[in-house]
Amino acid sequence: MTLIIGARPLSLAELRQIALDATPLALAPEARAAVAASARTVAEIAASGRPAYGINTGFGRLSQTRIPHTELEQLQRNIVLSHAAGVGPLLTDPVVRLVLALKAASLARGASGVRVETVEALLRLYNERLYPRIPSQGSVGASGDLAPLAHLALALMSIGEVRLPEALRLAPKEGLALLNGTQVSTALALAGLFAIEDAFAAATVAGALAVDAAAGSDTPFDARIHALRGHAGQRQMAACYAALLAGSEIRRSHIDNDPRVQDPYSLRCQPQVMGACLEQMRYAAGILAVEANGVTDNPLVFADSGEVLSGGNFHAEPVAFAADALAVAAAEVGALSERRIALLIDASLSGLPPFLVEHGGVNSGFMVPQVTAAALASENKSLAHPASVDSMPTSANQEDHVSMAAYAARRLADMAANTAGIVAIELLAAAQGIDLRAPLATSPTLREAHALVRSRAAFYAHDRYFAPDIEALRSLVESGAFRRFLPRLLPSAPLP
Repeated sequence: MTLIIGARPLSLAELRQIALDATPLALAPEARAAVAASARTVAEIAASGRPAYGINTGFGRLSQTRIPHTELEQLQRNIVLSHAAGVGPLLTDPVVRLVLALKAASLARGASGVRVETVEALLRLYNERLYPRIPSQGSVGASGDLAPLAHLALALMSIGEVRLPEALRLAPKEGLALLNGTQVSTALALAGLFAIEDAFAAATVAGALAVDAAAGSDTPFDARIHALRGHAGQRQMAACYAALLAGSEIRRSHIDNDPRVQDPYSLRCQPQVMGACLEQMRYAAGILAVEANGVTDNPLVFADSGEVLSGGNFHAEPVAFAADALAVAAAEVGALSERRIALLIDASLSGLPPFLVEHGGVNSGFMVPQVTAAALASENKSLAHPASVDSMPTSANQEDHVSMAAYAARRLADMAANTAGIVAIELLAAAQGIDLRAPLATSPTLREAHALVRSRAAFYAHDRYFAPDIEALRSLVESGAFRRFLPRLLPSAPLP
């Protein structure tokens, strides 16, 4: 299947496909006409000599400098070369795919003044998997993601290690249009959203398994409780937990004569906490869906009136706020999961063998995996500090307030990985607890989840090398294997 860009907005589900599956892309015929009209407007302005920012002037504080017509191509080439100043680890292939797709989709709106062949060149890089080598550091998220996008533009100009076979000669404004925009910040935030969704789905299943492993109650998931509060996410998560636990033999075994009146909050308050996290993810997803389909370079070209208007669509504050919301949600998902691990290894709370292993003393069981989970949760708490509250003036104070969206979004990958690690440990611990409840069985649905865990890691009968089991489960979490247990709840889930 080929996705057509420029005909309609790309959905979150399609953006997830682009990131994970490299779905082929093509430019819509109607987009070609809009792009061509915009390019003609720029060409006419360049030929007339009428001053227009970025077409025949310098950039930033140098915008008062007029550039002769004979030097306009050099102007665009130079801005790419001078701005390709990124450092740090390279962006991953899924993120680069998103950057290429988002940049092409933005230019396809016909408001950037580039030629059709420039958009096609981006699509060629994407479709032929000629992924530019883009350093991940160097953007402050205002005036666009200048440095990383300059490294993308180098590939179009056949400069650097990854080259378009035929070098693109930049027409007036094209260098600026390629560099301006929030596509790197948005791509990083989208990749973070998708990874956090996967961890969230696995954490939901792990939390339900933990309820049964600890012989907890399903009463807190009664729909009547959540209807009285009214939050949609909370109501939906309560229904999800109730469905996951439906038909559990373990639950039926202690409905009557259970001396415990209430479970700890990490079990009982899962709908409230995870529902709030789901709402944050949905908020962020909505912002990112708009941003992914927006035009965020500057100046903007309006072919219908022949005007070129300077504004500030490159300022990535919406992306920064969305990424900060995702960071808080990821930290909370992991923090709650870690507390359930701690509950399960505590015999006084779970009613299971200490540290979830028989013959304690000679066996340490899940003692140190819980320590690992605590370390990861603590790291996430530090990373969750909002990046958007910082600003460092740049460009001789011309760009005097910036969003820090690129870092806000980039740190989500580390947070998602940390959360996946915590949830992997909880899945192992909860599956261990379910096994220790035998011959009583958990619910039919959770038996499927338990089998998924056991397909990667065996029952922990005695101490063994633990790290490979954790890594195997983290890989399973990050693969999205648990998404199927939350049909249509996640923001990037395809529409029914």
